[in-house]
Amino acid sequence: MNTRLRNLLLHYQNTFHPVVDFNPATGKLLLLDFTAANTELSEDIITYTKHFAWHINKKLEGYTYGIGGYNEDRILYKRSKHFDGKEPRTIHLGIDIWAAAGTKVYAPLGGVVHSTAFNNNFGDYGATVILQHQIDGIAFHSLYGHVSVKDLAALQPGKFISRGELMAHFGEPSENGDWPPHLHFQIIEDMEYKQGDYPGVCGVSERERYLYNCPDADLVLNMMKYLK
Repeated sequence: MNTRLRNLLLHYQNTFHPVVDFNPATGKLLLLDFTAANTELSEDIITYTKHFAWHINKKLEGYTYGIGGYNEDRILYKRSKHFDGKEPRTIHLGIDIWAAAGTKVYAPLGGVVHSTAFNNNFGDYGATVILQHQIDGIAFHSLYGHVSVKDLAALQPGKFISRGELMAHFGEPSENGDWPPHLHFQIIEDMEYKQGDYPGVCGVSERERYLYNCPDADLVLNMMKYLK
């Protein structure tokens, strides 16, 4: 566990701006399970985006957002060869927030645009934004995957983004890697020289290393406590 970064984020947790609009007094969150234990996840749902989107929409009836996924061993990634390799990548390194395309995304704290990219592989992030932050001399990054392509034009590397600034929107399947609309939010300490991309899923054997570099994104989101 990366206690240095974790303790820093915990210390400042109550100062972070919400990443999405959510009023815990009136809103409602649904924990979504994408592990093999979820018997509702048929191969048909996983394989076909329209079927997957229908499934998500039905689950979200009466809820503001679906949420979850940090350190979850998922079966979803069988849908794309993008996650194949010597060892299949199945461990999710961020938190997903599921809602309609166009949902607004805000910067939780000030920072500069580190990089952006359109990672346009089936099952990939699609439009991606990475911000770089620094608190008390400790640098780290936040990644926003599956956003709208049109948002990238205004997010040139080096641009300063203020705390609470509206910076992006949830993308449509055609621009978000062919997923039902959602935001992949991830905290990353060391970008390892990558630009516009960083693994959001790793293999089981790599789990410890990647979780060290990518602490629980809820340290910034501060939303999981509102699950009912």
